[in-house]
Amino acid sequence: MKVCAEILTEMLEEVGFTHIFGHPGEQILPLYEALRKSEIQHVLMRHEQGAVHAADGYARASGRPGVCVATGGPGALNLVMGVAAANTDSVPLIALTGDLPRGEGGGRFQEADIEGVFSPVVKKSRTARNGEDAALALLDALDAFERGVTGVMHINLPKDVLEEGVGTIEKPPSTPGKTPCLDDVIEVLRSAEKPLVLAGAGIIWAGAVEGFRKFITENLLPVVTTYSGRGVLPEDHPLCLGMAGTRGTPTGNYAARECDVLLVLGSRLSDRTSAAIGNPRIIHVNTDPNVLRGDFRLNMNVRDFLMHGIRLKHPVRWLRELYGFRVKNPPLYDLPLGEEKNLKTSSAVRSILDAAPDAVVVSDAGSHTTWVTLHRRVLRERGLLFSGGFGPMGYGLPAAVGAKIARPDDDVLLVAGDGGFQMTMQELGTVAELNLGITMCILNNGQLDVIRQWQEMKYGKSYSVKM
Repeated sequence: MKVCAEILTEMLEEVGFTHIFGHPGEQILPLYEALRKSEIQHVLMRHEQGAVHAADGYARASGRPGVCVATGGPGALNLVMGVAAANTDSVPLIALTGDLPRGEGGGRFQEADIEGVFSPVVKKSRTARNGEDAALALLDALDAFERGVTGVMHINLPKDVLEEGVGTIEKPPSTPGKTPCLDDVIEVLRSAEKPLVLAGAGIIWAGAVEGFRKFITENLLPVVTTYSGRGVLPEDHPLCLGMAGTRGTPTGNYAARECDVLLVLGSRLSDRTSAAIGNPRIIHVNTDPNVLRGDFRLNMNVRDFLMHGIRLKHPVRWLRELYGFRVKNPPLYDLPLGEEKNLKTSSAVRSILDAAPDAVVVSDAGSHTTWVTLHRRVLRERGLLFSGGFGPMGYGLPAAVGAKIARPDDDVLLVAGDGGFQMTMQELGTVAELNLGITMCILNNGQLDVIRQWQEMKYGKSYSVKM
């Protein structure tokens, strides 16, 4: 009879996982022993925060779920911030944490309510009661991802559970979901004079990029994107208006404000995106019922929605209006870089990006992020990676590690500030160990520039901390 750790490893291997990002510790060692005997490559990160960011970057770059692993107590808690960042952006991720053995009383060394800490910041958190329960928890996570559900699935694994023998695993029967009636939705789309599609990363996670592009081109529908959805339609495509919302393109925000019907595909409609939206009728398609908004709420996979072969009239007048607006108000990445006597962040970022037009760009948090967003024309999905919904400093370097491992033949370009880079720079050890060819551009301005800006705007240049 195989032990639980071996069963979990075999399950991951069978569905095609090739890499796990982690940092070892006593309570998770049984899983490491099983990994040692498997074909899955464990990527040793230098800190648990780096492990989860690397798994996040791997998932975004590959379009497949990522896996990170940490030991119990401090190791598990070091994952929390990165897990929250991935979950906020609906990145499909499995987080495995070790824990103390079951039922030995309270007050033990490195004891923590790990499930209680994780529950508010993940899609689902579950502490395995026994070996069979651990395997069923992993099956549940894998099935959810197969259905198009995104976010972080956390499984907490007491050490003795990992060492426990496991017999036959019987998967509980699932109830097939019902396909919503689409007649009313299709009628609303057909009656729209100014339709607009808002494309989110759910299109990528659903494996529906090609189907989405076919749907758009056949119906001549204009498209705006979220930050994470950029590239699902190349930003040089005549129907792509760029990003909508905070830091969106002028035409993208104009279209979101003026449209009369907005079809939202695979987006959670965050506050930053919603800021640009006027008062259209909203059709919202998402696998997460908790984020659905608008007049028509379809709790379904984007891929399934697109398979219905919807045919609409071509909004010619609306397209002409948008084209005319864009000619007068081009996005910043279409404008030439002006000459400046002194090097500024905006021109430095533009020069970096122009030098690597085909690279996968990974951006850390900081003032440079605005300029990466505005100056980068994204021509393919998963071409620009950033933790947009949570924005932690230190995301960039470990995420670039994950991206390079996911796409070894592509150039990976990291753009980071000196503050964010220092937070996870220990991951240079992983870069050196694996000989990863990542181009790193660090904007060394000797300060936390966003914080400085707030101190100047709100506090009369009162610098409580020298930066």
